[in-house]
Amino acid sequence: MINKIVLSIIAGLLASTLTLFSQRESHLLTGKVTDEKYKELVGATIYFEELGIGGSTDISGNFRIEQIPAGRHRVVVSYMGYRSDTREIEFQRGKQHREENFNLQPDDRLLLEVEVFGVRRERPEKMEALTRIPLRLDEQVQSVSVISQKMITEQGAMTLNDAVRNAPGLGTFATYGNTSESITSRGYRGIPVVKNGVRIHSDFRGQGFLSDMQGVETVQVLRGSAAIAQGIGNDIGSAGGVVNVATKTPRFINRGNLGVRMGSWGQFRPTFDLQRVLDARGHTAFRINGAYEQADNYRKHVSKDRVYLNPSFAWNPDDKTNVVLEMDYLHDSRTPDQGTVNLSADSVNNIYKMPHDRFLGFSTDRQFTNTLTYMTHLTRDLGNGFTVRLAYAGADLNLRSIRGHAAALRSAATTGNYNLRSRSYSGSRRSDKNGVFQADLIGKDILTGSVKHTFNVGFDYRWTDVATISTNSVIVDTVDVLQPISNILPDVTLKDGDPTTSQTYSYGLLLQEVMTFNRYLKLSLGLRYSQVNGLSDNVVSSTGGDVWDPLFGIIITPIENINFFASYTTTTSLRGAADLLEDRVTPVGPTREKQVEAGMKTEWFDNRLRFNATYFHILNNNLTYALLNESGQNTGYYMKAGNLKRKGVELELTGRLLKNLDVVGGYSYLDAAYHDSPYYHEESAPMNTAKHTANGWINYTLFDGLLRNLSFGLGIYYVGERPLAEYTYQVIPGHAIQPNTPPFLADAYSTVNAQVGYRFRNYRVRLFMNNLLNSTGYTAYYRGGYLNPTDPRNFSVALNYQF
Repeated sequence: MINKIVLSIIAGLLASTLTLFSQRESHLLTGKVTDEKYKELVGATIYFEELGIGGSTDISGNFRIEQIPAGRHRVVVSYMGYRSDTREIEFQRGKQHREENFNLQPDDRLLLEVEVFGVRRERPEKMEALTRIPLRLDEQVQSVSVISQKMITEQGAMTLNDAVRNAPGLGTFATYGNTSESITSRGYRGIPVVKNGVRIHSDFRGQGFLSDMQGVETVQVLRGSAAIAQGIGNDIGSAGGVVNVATKTPRFINRGNLGVRMGSWGQFRPTFDLQRVLDARGHTAFRINGAYEQADNYRKHVSKDRVYLNPSFAWNPDDKTNVVLEMDYLHDSRTPDQGTVNLSADSVNNIYKMPHDRFLGFSTDRQFTNTLTYMTHLTRDLGNGFTVRLAYAGADLNLRSIRGHAAALRSAATTGNYNLRSRSYSGSRRSDKNGVFQADLIGKDILTGSVKHTFNVGFDYRWTDVATISTNSVIVDTVDVLQPISNILPDVTLKDGDPTTSQTYSYGLLLQEVMTFNRYLKLSLGLRYSQVNGLSDNVVSSTGGDVWDPLFGIIITPIENINFFASYTTTTSLRGAADLLEDRVTPVGPTREKQVEAGMKTEWFDNRLRFNATYFHILNNNLTYALLNESGQNTGYYMKAGNLKRKGVELELTGRLLKNLDVVGGYSYLDAAYHDSPYYHEESAPMNTAKHTANGWINYTLFDGLLRNLSFGLGIYYVGERPLAEYTYQVIPGHAIQPNTPPFLADAYSTVNAQVGYRFRNYRVRLFMNNLLNSTGYTAYYRGGYLNPTDPRNFSVALNYQF
């Protein structure tokens, strides 16, 4: 029912808006750009930030920009060595010609900040939900990347995994049958992913969740420890970093965008983005984003459909107060796809290239995901550099899955018949509720003598309430993957088991302080106290206790726009801290990861281009795993599993080389290995850990000539060899891993994507070409269960109308 209602709303909006605005005419802006002596500046750039259009001055300093839609637009005029001039220019309905002249003043200390693709802001929106302190990216003593909405749109990214590959070292860990988005960073599987600062899927293994990119403003990546700001430590991937998905909110303008995307495998996806100022004084505004999508798949019997809505409301009662209310809802229905299988032992790479007309599950397989997030935050400027920030965010995930699964026969290791698979059928449900409250007192540029302070004193409270239900697993048949497979499910009865419940709650106190002594030296200090408690089926769980996590950092600026930084911080996990070792007396204790990070952050060409280089070294020195008896059964006690070291280098280049050439590039080298472990072979690497990854993207726009407003984009993404399983001495409970068998290495692969776009008046059309070389790569061979390939070559076209 809700699908029909939303489709009716979308259809009505499309019809009424197209009727209302189809007769609108575009507008013209002309003018002249001069220097402080009123001499013409040749080649100055005039750029409409939110429209993505612009031009440059001729030999007389004059410019002419056509096809500007009605509304209020921000125009930035810039020239190397001069202060940029930013103005808000409004065009009323009907054909209109505006003339604006710009007089630029010299400035050798241009202080504009550059986000990905040259969107210039002091810092990305909602960054405080992640870092909790108002610092520019170059003031952070950890590696931070921001993927802007402009980049997401230009690349046509459809998933969070598509977006984060633009950040060096980040990639897909697993998709669990294309039903989730689990991200790896610095050799950690399943790093935490939050939306506006709140967890959605709270499983400690970092399975991730599905996102719709229509409502995403930015994707913010904080690499390394997030323990200070977020208190995140109990996930397996916590020390690898955290990804924050920041959704769109009102910008206090009257604007709209209607679009439709059609592509390979029957993709049909209409979208809309409408925002409006609600009162004459401009104190209240509303925005709503939405999307509907349906598509089949290159694999037989696989399909998906979804509905997405993202409404938000903003209120500025005065010039010092800001209140924002927002909600984000996604209904997603899709067919889980196990992918393919390996036709040999775990030590041999013999991945079967499964024909597209062959599907390991049943035609009735389906996963239904409903995600609701909501957030309210209030910011109040107290004056004299002090600000109060209050935020509450909640999430409600409901997931139901019924699917078939094909597993290797126990006799396969002896017979070698890895093509024969025992196919079972089962189901599961998950109700996952999360909430977080944050309160911060922020001081910005507070002086004590000659020392400038930017600090945050904060408190947060987090809670989760999870209930899971699994059905019985029924063996249906045995299939030969090399032969045609029947996908008709026989008469099978599934029965729900008893629900398993867990509740956790934690609170934290934090202090962050950045002291600026002079233009050459900054010190960064942080300290967090966290306490965690939990219940499992109404019994106190082994996750609990309290911990202190510190941060120490330094930034040295020998030359303007070149910053050297170094930091030390820890991430502490209390998950299972109360479990007992094999002596049945001694608690396992918390696991602590210690991280050292150092590098350089630089900005070039009047801050249009940013280059970062980071070295990191992370040590985990208290790994534990379940102790088994002689029969290989779990005893309920634990043993030490040694140490795990990770070190590497990350390089990142982002910004604008020319006025119409945007670039993004990244490279990551990672050395991750187990040491002194009775569980893992010496120097073996964690699963799905590639030593080398790289990414690159360029986008070129023509501003002049007959082909003006034509753009071209090209992206290349590389993932190196990596083991798709662990190399262990013995069986790990719950993992289908053969002990003392070195895992095979998945082949390295590269994907190449391209886009061609053209803008005519209020219309923009883009052609997306993904995986042009039709290369194949695989995500993690997680517990022997999923081996999902990259999508083959595919195409889509998107048409948008902006008003």
